[in-house]
Amino acid sequence: MSLISSILNGGATLAAGLSQAITNGGSPLGTLQAPTFPQFLTNNPLPSGFPWGTDTAKNTNPYTQSPVTGVIRSYDLTISRGVIAPDGFQKSALLVNGEFPAPTIEANWGDTFQITVHNNITGPPEGTALHWHGILQKTSPWFDGVPSVQQCPIAPGKTFTYSFIADLYGTSWYHSHYSAQYAGGLAGAMIIHGPHENQPYDIDLGPVFLSDYYHSPYLEIVANVVGKDITKAIPKSDNNLINGKMDADCTSVGLNPCTPHAGLAKFKFTTGKTHRLRLINSGAEGIQRFSIDNHTLTVFANDFVPIVPYQTDVVTLGVRRPLHANAVLLLIALQIGQRTDVAVTANGEANQAYWMRSDISTTCSTPSQPSALAVIYYPKANTNGKPNSTAWPVDDSHCGNDNLTETTPYYPITPAAVPATTQLIDINFGQNSSGNWEWTMNNSTFHANYDYPLLLLANEGNTTDYPTDWNVYNFGSNTSFLIHVRNHIPAAHPMHMHGHNFFVLAEGVGDWDGTVTNPSNPQRRDVQLLQPSGFIILQVTADNPGVWPFHCHIAWHVSAGLYVNLLERPADITQTQIPLIMAETCTDWHAFSHSTQVDEIDSGL
Repeated sequence: MSLISSILNGGATLAAGLSQAITNGGSPLGTLQAPTFPQFLTNNPLPSGFPWGTDTAKNTNPYTQSPVTGVIRSYDLTISRGVIAPDGFQKSALLVNGEFPAPTIEANWGDTFQITVHNNITGPPEGTALHWHGILQKTSPWFDGVPSVQQCPIAPGKTFTYSFIADLYGTSWYHSHYSAQYAGGLAGAMIIHGPHENQPYDIDLGPVFLSDYYHSPYLEIVANVVGKDITKAIPKSDNNLINGKMDADCTSVGLNPCTPHAGLAKFKFTTGKTHRLRLINSGAEGIQRFSIDNHTLTVFANDFVPIVPYQTDVVTLGVRRPLHANAVLLLIALQIGQRTDVAVTANGEANQAYWMRSDISTTCSTPSQPSALAVIYYPKANTNGKPNSTAWPVDDSHCGNDNLTETTPYYPITPAAVPATTQLIDINFGQNSSGNWEWTMNNSTFHANYDYPLLLLANEGNTTDYPTDWNVYNFGSNTSFLIHVRNHIPAAHPMHMHGHNFFVLAEGVGDWDGTVTNPSNPQRRDVQLLQPSGFIILQVTADNPGVWPFHCHIAWHVSAGLYVNLLERPADITQTQIPLIMAETCTDWHAFSHSTQVDEIDSGL
């Protein structure tokens, strides 16, 4: 009997075999005691009744008119190793404040995050740095959080404070950008409350993390990924988690202690109310297909971009089926780093329970056990009871995001009709001269140099003299640029750009024919799935001087070098005053790296 069959058809109850403290440390996510979230934070001025004043999703261009409230949201995060068992399998993980997933941080649109990070990683000690995924960082490009690009790593035993404006709103996450640390647990949700007149709701249930999960240590996986054995260079995930929880098949694991029936994530629905779920794919490799039995969902935001809402029964990689009269399901496909906000009205009976499901694509990803289950309980349901709802069929034949014609940004923006310059990037995979497997972009594999952050070098006037394997593309003073990515390998890549929401002009398989989808208001987001043997056409408005990473968000691919740096408006960078704390962090890192060998076996990111 498979793991999923044993859960669905086994015992009569879903009582957890392990305590929350053992599975997830101090995190409340996945429990019925998990907090709900307000429409916005109210311990601050409310001009015109809202923290962001009269700005709305429909009347405000978030890239040029973002509010600045002056309100500071302070957080203190300590990173350390700890032993947890999210699916019953006991292992060492990277925890933040003793929690997995890491603590949720929240602010209102226009507030300032002030986040102090303590690196207490030992056994062995490692550097670290946190990236605030999707934040534009227009006034603070040095706080984007990528070691070797904007900063040196935070040395073990040291502390660093990030301070930046919550310049977009919606759902996102923060995670380590040092090697593959986030695959070892170092990731948490980031909620920025903002206008949402495109989709009213009653209750914000907060983050719903969807994550593939690996029982082996991330450093061991990375060593195999960049090794010489192709059978180990493409790792298979061991499980799939919803909000950090799932059961494992303890008969198939190694020597580590494993407890069956560890416990599934649970959620509460209030009959008749509309609930907001903030879906986040925080995994290392797997494309997720999300659904709730017997409920229609409304999609109203992708990444940090509100969209014209739509209801549907299936949103599956590249294809959306129309809503059928007898179908009450939404399937959403999310690649690594992508977020989707959905609203669902609780129209079931007060004593009912329903399965929430997320399945890793077996066509497009490499899971050993692809299915995750969680439970939604209505007010009068037995909260240890097992639902009897039935899964809907999933189309797993296509490895792409929803068709571009299906998604319309709520605030329309038309990109420049003719971009100032175009950059072609070809992606390939193969062995280097020493026989190690690596990914290339235009025949070059990225390698980080933690000692010399690119942004700091550019600020000092060095905007051209870089080693080839830093993969720097200098766009000079161009006001816009187009990136045409061609994938020559039959594997999908979720391509993420820092510092921008790009316009997705076209995507598909084969060669681009020059056609642009929705040219007057194309899709915008910060992660777009590049199909196997396919292409994506991305256009960027160059309004954010800095050095911005552009990379595949599959942890193992970026570890193996699938990464480039976009140098934007370098002349402006040289005129920028960068805080002295950035140089001080490098001094601390140099002291550590000169006394302790830093074994950078992968790209470093």
